[in-house]
Amino acid sequence: MNGLAGEVGGLVYSVGAGPRERQTIIDLPALDVKPGELTVLSGPSGSGKSTLLYLLAGLLVPDRGRIAWGGEALTGMGEARRDRWRRENAGFIFQNFHLIEELSPLDNVLMTGWFGGFSTRGLRSRAAALLERFGVPIERRRTSLLSRGEQQRVAIARALLFDPSLVFADEPTASLDGAAGGLVTRTLREIADEGRTVVAASHDPALLSIADRTVRLDHGRLVPATQAEAA
Repeated sequence: MNGLAGEVGGLVYSVGAGPRERQTIIDLPALDVKPGELTVLSGPSGSGKSTLLYLLAGLLVPDRGRIAWGGEALTGMGEARRDRWRRENAGFIFQNFHLIEELSPLDNVLMTGWFGGFSTRGLRSRAAALLERFGVPIERRRTSLLSRGEQQRVAIARALLFDPSLVFADEPTASLDGAAGGLVTRTLREIADEGRTVVAASHDPALLSIADRTVRLDHGRLVPATQAEAA
């Protein structure tokens, strides 16, 4: 597995309807993400780390600037092309899992294939293998019967269904207890060690401690390395 290198330049993202209400959430002159590494976007609540993650994944569109992965620019793509790019290159792990509790763990993993219009016949064995790898009981008929830690591991398996080069994770341990969060943290480390590029938004000290690189934000701007170290 070969991860993709990321390149950001002149990135600006704002919210608000009119000029007076417009508020800049992200103002990032430059950022590089190395392939095959675990990068953690850190900072206090409201610092913009989750917004930046969504921009990097192509789930939000910036006002201006450039985002490229493996030399291919996301900025400038239409929505359909971005959707196709994500399906071919990226997996996303949401903070609140985004699972359908009435479905089985296996069907939740396969859900990505359904929405992509793929036949899931050839994906079932891979989905089952991923759940087994992450210790999720696939015989459960309803995902609601799983613990929160197991549900997050279902979400990780779903993100890996198409064997992506990129994995994005938004506060992946925020709603978990220490033991479950530790298992998810180790899993993200393993995913990066397999060669994937992993970018997570988190203020979890355990996840920060195993990152290859930490990018600290404050009000949507990069905190210089010397200040980040002092903090």
